[in-house]
Amino acid sequence: MLGDILAVLPETVLALLGMVVLLAGLGRGRSPLTLGALTIGSFLLTGVTLSWVAGGIAPDDRFMFGMFAVDRFAIFFKVVVLLSSSLAVVLSLDYLKRHDYRPGEYLSLLMFATVGMMTMASGVNLAAIYVGLELMALSTYVLAGYFRREVRSHEAAAKYFVLGALSSGILLYGLSLLYGATGSLDLATISGKLAAGKPSMAAVAGMALLACGFLFKVAAVPFHMWTPDVYEGAPTPITAFMSVGPKAAAFAILLRVFAGALAPAEASWRPLMWGVAALTMVWGNIAALTQDNVKRMLAYSSIAHAGYALVGLVAGGAAGVQSVLLYMLIYTVTNLGAFGFVILLESRGYAGETVADYAGLARKHPLAAFGMLLFLLSLGGIPPTAGFMGKLYLFAAAIRAGHVWLVVIAVLMSAVSMFYYLRIVLQMYLRDGEGVEPAPLVASAWTERAIWVCALAVLVIGLFPGPFAAAAQAGLGIMPLP
Repeated sequence: MLGDILAVLPETVLALLGMVVLLAGLGRGRSPLTLGALTIGSFLLTGVTLSWVAGGIAPDDRFMFGMFAVDRFAIFFKVVVLLSSSLAVVLSLDYLKRHDYRPGEYLSLLMFATVGMMTMASGVNLAAIYVGLELMALSTYVLAGYFRREVRSHEAAAKYFVLGALSSGILLYGLSLLYGATGSLDLATISGKLAAGKPSMAAVAGMALLACGFLFKVAAVPFHMWTPDVYEGAPTPITAFMSVGPKAAAFAILLRVFAGALAPAEASWRPLMWGVAALTMVWGNIAALTQDNVKRMLAYSSIAHAGYALVGLVAGGAAGVQSVLLYMLIYTVTNLGAFGFVILLESRGYAGETVADYAGLARKHPLAAFGMLLFLLSLGGIPPTAGFMGKLYLFAAAIRAGHVWLVVIAVLMSAVSMFYYLRIVLQMYLRDGEGVEPAPLVASAWTERAIWVCALAVLVIGLFPGPFAAAAQAGLGIMPLP
């Protein structure tokens, strides 16, 4: 009993503090900076609690009736999730000050979504994973439509909710089929049952439906339809958060379920994942070529990056899983930084949403243009940025596993992606902006701090990847991992 309480202590602490933030934000006149500081302090306290709990619990122990684990794999993803949520809060502070909406509900929903993502990372039972996933999803549905006076925000929330509910139904049906075929929702038990013999048709159908439900959460083709509209319509800080935090948590359960529990039946699902990875990379990059809206372009870019990460899942084994863990960390800091600049430009005289809005940025704000250039190069996988190292580890793992053609597709699509990333660079450095000179980019102090933290991380990981690759390797805690 004491062990169960200790295992879920970080999630409990964050949930309780989320309620405190919600109550503190009631009424008018509550400062976003005060509540934001309380929220960031809550994430820091949760991180400290997680570190303390991890030091006192054996990684192989199971808690809450065998449904919850605090292994190294879960700890790695919880750290990534807490990092993404903290940076999303910092990016939101100036945004909340400019809009007359209550910050308490907004920040508490971010915290509850984080609780759900942390639960997903620790789930070793399909029921626990589903509970965490739905807590995360319900919170992000509301956050997508949080700016209720904007029609686009309403549309984004409605589309996300309807399609999300459909994917949850598919996921539940797959879960029930797998339960019927194996007699358990426990991942270790499922793995043992599948290893004992050839999977039944019900088990194969269950795995296919589970894959559909999980792939919706990572916005993989053909389950990506919601992404561009939701990313464009949601508040930009929430778009930034949705592109990294929930995606990292979804990849945590994809790895936990498919690379771990369903590894004995990999012949049944690996061809499906191979095809989905290839389609996702191709469609995400090709569709992004035609986008003039930067948020939609980054949405399709996010779809393409889900395809790159799926390459590591297809590769499998220790090297494949390690490459996905490292890639999720790198993608988190890179994409948050890129969206941070969109937020910054929205607040300082640029519309910030179309490619043309970046015209002349290098002449007017050279430091800001350099920062955006750094993130775009990292998204494209150009050295010496972190994005290059992330793709290097992914592609190397896939080649060692024999998936050479998948790597060829990934490399070709990475080259294609540079075209639309360089469109923004062309506007910043080779085009002159028109109209009134925008205000200096110095007033959004909190947004700038988050951006430069991400920029520093992109450079440090790109130049010194060893410690971060070692941390990803230490996170190999899923089972039975061949």
